[in-house]
Amino acid sequence: MLTIEKLENGIQVVLEEIGYVRSISFGIWVKNGTRNERPEENGISHYIEHMMFKGTEHRSAKEIAEEMDALGGQINAYTTKEYTCYHTRVLDKHITRAMDVMSDMLLYPAFREEDVRRERNVILEEIDMYEDAPEELVHDCLQDAIWQDCSLGMPILGTEETISAFTAETIREYYEKNYHTENTVLSVAGNFKKEEMMALLNRYFGQWQPKAAYHPYETRAVTKQVRIHREKDVEQLHTCIAFPGLEREHPLKYALAVFQTIFGGGMSSRLFQKVREEQGLAYSIYSYTTAFADTGLFCIYASMNPAQADAVYRSIYHEIQQIRKEGVSRQLLEVTKEQMISNFIIGSESTLNRMTSAGAALLLRGEVMEMEEVISRIETITEEDIHQVMELIFGGNDVSYSAVGNLKQADFASTADQFFS
Repeated sequence: MLTIEKLENGIQVVLEEIGYVRSISFGIWVKNGTRNERPEENGISHYIEHMMFKGTEHRSAKEIAEEMDALGGQINAYTTKEYTCYHTRVLDKHITRAMDVMSDMLLYPAFREEDVRRERNVILEEIDMYEDAPEELVHDCLQDAIWQDCSLGMPILGTEETISAFTAETIREYYEKNYHTENTVLSVAGNFKKEEMMALLNRYFGQWQPKAAYHPYETRAVTKQVRIHREKDVEQLHTCIAFPGLEREHPLKYALAVFQTIFGGGMSSRLFQKVREEQGLAYSIYSYTTAFADTGLFCIYASMNPAQADAVYRSIYHEIQQIRKEGVSRQLLEVTKEQMISNFIIGSESTLNRMTSAGAALLLRGEVMEMEEVISRIETITEEDIHQVMELIFGGNDVSYSAVGNLKQADFASTADQFFS
């Protein structure tokens, strides 16, 4: 059962006791990401995530790694456009020691100048790594261009120019303004007793008092229609087509998830079966959704021999028109809903998944739904809901695309505009 509590300093906590497991997953969720950065700060949220592992006032980077390894636990972090998450999973008997390390990292980061300089090279290498991976770059460059007029369009990693300008003082100032009790959520799932866990959380996090007032910087999403072409010295052509999606809390968000599964969500999906299996036009093809508080995208990705670009785009366009015309049968809808519910239940057997789901929900929505309510929302989706979703996505002309890779063997601009102009 899920419960939501508050620590002595006001930090919100979501707890889920699962008595039949031996592990505990714990996450620190901070509502700070790329969209909270000003242009000159781009990449600083991700930089701070790295710096949290580089030592505290009490531990060196090596000691943090050694202590967590000694517990046989997992510790990691990631930064998104809207938040940063630090998480760990350990045996229940080790949670106190893990909590001690995690609180030390969050509350007492060292931010030493020499560590900042050293980590800059690591992050610049990470930026270069993405530039060398067209299958990743094709998504990022498209989204960055679509939202180029607002902070959502800035890359999570930052740029070489912004990263090179950060100092220990810059990073500490940003941290003190944007890591706050008001925008932090703690999430715990696993084998524990609520009263004991609340005492532990208050011991390690309940006395935290930020040094500065919390004044979040956020920008409204501004969307543009774009065409992106990036030549890379590779054999394949990678493309991503973006249609208007739904914001995170849209009433049809579960219907969108069902439609996405049907259309391009796996090996049995329409795109995979038609474009790859029946026609053999692409090695990889799938669809996915991206959702934020005030905007979203529905995207289709494909990788192919450049000579097949026209045929791939023609086939994708055909499948979109056909499914809009034919709709989704009741049988397929029911099968897909059962598939999603099964995947959801199986995924919830992981303490890490349950901690992640609850933590993100409380941070971004301010509430957490029980598993039964989520299942009920999926079960009630109708054929009319799917029809509405398809019209919201495909009903207009606001289509963007990116092409990254071998563009020499295809007139990609003409090919794409022929179907999606």
